[in-house]
Amino acid sequence: MAHLAHYREAHPVPFVITHWINLIAMIFLIITGFYIHFPFVAGFMGMARGAHMFFAFVILLNLLARIILAFILKSSPTGGTRKQVPDYKNFLPQKDNRHQAGAWVKYYLFFKKDHPLGAKFGVLQKISYLAVPVLLIIMGFTGFCLYAPTMDVGPFAAFTNLVGGLMIIRIIHYYLMWVFILFTFIHVYLANVEGFAPTLLMFFHKEHGGLVYDPEVHNIVGEDDLGGEH
Repeated sequence: MAHLAHYREAHPVPFVITHWINLIAMIFLIITGFYIHFPFVAGFMGMARGAHMFFAFVILLNLLARIILAFILKSSPTGGTRKQVPDYKNFLPQKDNRHQAGAWVKYYLFFKKDHPLGAKFGVLQKISYLAVPVLLIIMGFTGFCLYAPTMDVGPFAAFTNLVGGLMIIRIIHYYLMWVFILFTFIHVYLANVEGFAPTLLMFFHKEHGGLVYDPEVHNIVGEDDLGGEH
């Protein structure tokens, strides 16, 4: 099927920056997390722990910034349009997502060749994107339970005692890392399953022509080849 045009209005520059920060922080957290769990080379534990905590603070502050920006900035509610709405609305139920959950599931499971035209984020995308901040907060909380300067602070110590000790906290923290690794692979695959245009837009702000969609009438209204440049 033909694809919607990819315009910069879908991902304003501040969102591109926060996405880059997320990627870099996540890579360092995973690498240092693996090293802390299994120090395969001697002599770097102090550095690994320091870097791990630094990027933990970075990703949590970046999450806070992204949530605040969602209420300040506007972005396109769908592909194929330069019209914009307050960004937070893109994570809520929209008319362009209505009755599409089943169709998206069939598409992701390869039971359906084409996916429905709809909002910028599909139903399952919205669910996963709303779950990620919750998981990050849980990840950060368990991390502070393990972090020596904070492990004895009231809420962290109480939670550690509640679940049965630091070893259980380590297990929770470690397997949550695998949840994020799995999510990342799935996210990368689904974002590029129809081509690299979405990734080029998100990381390098490069637009790509395609079908033009009017979110007010919820239908295709034309095609834009960006003057022949892609």
